[in-house]
Amino acid sequence: MTAIRTYLEEHKDEMIGLLGELVAVPSVQGEAAKDTPFGEAPANALRLILESCERFGFAVDNVENYAGSADINDLESALGILTHLDVVPTGTGWSSDPFVLTRCGNKLVGRGTIDDKGPAVAAVFAARAVRELGIPLKKGVRLIFGTNEENGSADLAYYRTKRKLPPMVFTPDGEYPVINGEKGMLRVYFSTMLDDDVEISAGEVINAVPASCVVKIGGETTVYRGKSAHASTPWQGENAITKFLSQYSGNSQVVKSIQQCFQHGDVEGKAIFGDNSANFTCVLSMLNTVENSLRGGIDIRYPLDRSKAEVSRIICGKLQSAGFSIDTCEGSEPHYTDENSEFVQKLLKVYERVSGEKGSCITIGGGTYVHEIDGGVAFGAEYPDGSGNMHGADEYITEESLLKNAEIMAEAILELCSAY
Repeated sequence: MTAIRTYLEEHKDEMIGLLGELVAVPSVQGEAAKDTPFGEAPANALRLILESCERFGFAVDNVENYAGSADINDLESALGILTHLDVVPTGTGWSSDPFVLTRCGNKLVGRGTIDDKGPAVAAVFAARAVRELGIPLKKGVRLIFGTNEENGSADLAYYRTKRKLPPMVFTPDGEYPVINGEKGMLRVYFSTMLDDDVEISAGEVINAVPASCVVKIGGETTVYRGKSAHASTPWQGENAITKFLSQYSGNSQVVKSIQQCFQHGDVEGKAIFGDNSANFTCVLSMLNTVENSLRGGIDIRYPLDRSKAEVSRIICGKLQSAGFSIDTCEGSEPHYTDENSEFVQKLLKVYERVSGEKGSCITIGGGTYVHEIDGGVAFGAEYPDGSGNMHGADEYITEESLLKNAEIMAEAILELCSAY
């Protein structure tokens, strides 16, 4: 541990430098082209980190700009560390340029610093530390970098048709100690024709609580302000759309129907699911007028004992009864990995050894990058008592957290793959 920590301290400025380069790439999903399936910026971020890995002596592989990998040795890969380089849109409320890494005290501020460019850099330097310190491994380690996690993980789905994943996979796309359970997810897009002179613009992505809702009625524009948060933790924010709905007293029956389904402050979706809403989250995250139609998006997270079919039937039935058309209703079943598996127990052991804190498994509402990977878990990068403003304004990672994440990942490589 001492040698690894010393190595990381000595390379701290280099780590922060690479993070700054990645943050400077505005890797929000863009328009697809022949060689850039999710837009030019995510592909540029992927090329940047693969070029860095190649300089460090890793064997790199770019799978058509969907995803890429870096092998730290020539052994068959037993462990995969999975991170993503795409980010959500910046939104509003930033204190500095979101695509310029800015130091604010001990915080490194910028879009992607905690989700997931900072953890990606930590993974690279963890692997580099093991390699350059000459620590012998008996198993192969592969770093995998994706470019579409924030918009459905089509990158990983494509990558898996071309490359086989290692048998053990963790992602620092969540929090410590170990996330072995993830709620099911459902994303519903609905629409209808408008019946009154009202224009609404709110929500850029479906998996974030909207911080702003701009409403124009009869030539008068009103802006409703909320607070952004990840859709899996809506109580950490304030929904600007439902704030508007709670104050609406106009003539549109369409808006009134939405008003009945989504009440301000109701983060569980009680108006939709009734007494069965315990352990649910339900966020009306998008509502926008397009010509003469109104289009909305809903993000739902449901507990391990429910099915996608059951939840879909309830939400779609409710919306259709209220007069809305269902455009798409897609999602995934809950994910669970046995906490007693050797893989999970070794990760908990590493966490306890490095952090000095008790390790345990947790279930979350958010879907991490391993949601569709059998046996996969999330391991970091946020700490139980910390916040990185994930998906919000002034997203950050502390310098110490960047180093500690790298140290934990390096120790995980040794615990799972070393020759000792």
